Amino acid sequence: MSEQGISGGTPDDAVPDFGPYVQGPEPSGFAAEEIDTSRPHPARMYDYYLGGWDNYEVDRVAAERVIEVHPQVRLSARANRAFMRRAVRALTAGGIRQFIDIGTGIPTSPNTHEVARETAPDTRVVYVDNDPIVATHAGARLTNTEHTGFVLGDVRDPKALLDHPTVRELIDFDRPVALLLVAVLHFVRDDEDPAALIATLAEALPAGSHLVLSHATGEPYEDYAEGRTDEQARDGVVNVYKSATASLNLRSKAGIEPLFGPFALLEPGVVRVPLWRPDGAVPGARELNNTIFYGGVGRKD
Repeated sequence: MSEQGISGGTPDDAVPDFGPYVQGPEPSGFAAEEIDTSRPHPARMYDYYLGGWDNYEVDRVAAERVIEVHPQVRLSARANRAFMRRAVRALTAGGIRQFIDIGTGIPTSPNTHEVARETAPDTRVVYVDNDPIVATHAGARLTNTEHTGFVLGDVRDPKALLDHPTVRELIDFDRPVALLLVAVLHFVRDDEDPAALIATLAEALPAGSHLVLSHATGEPYEDYAEGRTDEQARDGVVNVYKSATASLNLRSKAGIEPLFGPFALLEPGVVRVPLWRPDGAVPGARELNNTIFYGGVGRKD
């Protein structure tokens, strides 16, 4: 986190809201022991950052602790969500009609299939998340339309994910696929080898497939002269996630770029997410410094 990211930035009410945030269904279809509500879950914390309702007290307490040390986290979450929408629109315009969205989180409209089907109603989407509560909400909001499916799975087990019957039913691996890993890989530790996980997924995808990736960072925006890493704030955020179901592993831009592996980066490369092919006004350097996500899109040739 940067020093300027601790003191000031864009007010929440200056950032467009997403939604609607309708209270989701009560969890059902899973044994109680499968749903861990004793520890914060990153997907439910992210839902809270976005203003959603589908979270528990333990998630809200943890999220508020993050907000206390990094007040602009909501700005970052919304900017990251907007990046996802722009990337999906760009890929759909380029002819992609299949998406695997890993770590989809609590459904927040517009979702991947809604964005893609603005221009390509025949788009197929498989959503993946490792939280059974997300699966419950997915059944109500994501998979009640044709050509969408949900898999309860984890990016750390890419082979099981690729072999899942729902993935095999909806995705044609002879045609290009867009793989979405939006705000996911910073929950994968170095010893779990995130680059190898992506390589395994990439191996199953044909030429012309794409990777959409965003990742949290603790380093300041490179073009903001007043920015510097506030180690106390950074460590405070990381420590909150140590009590969650997945730890937070911040990486630098230099550490994120190699994760694309066989996917050649498209212009403008790996950048702070508001700078990836913006469709509106470009934020100033201070706001970019407060936006802690890098993002990029790559193509497999």
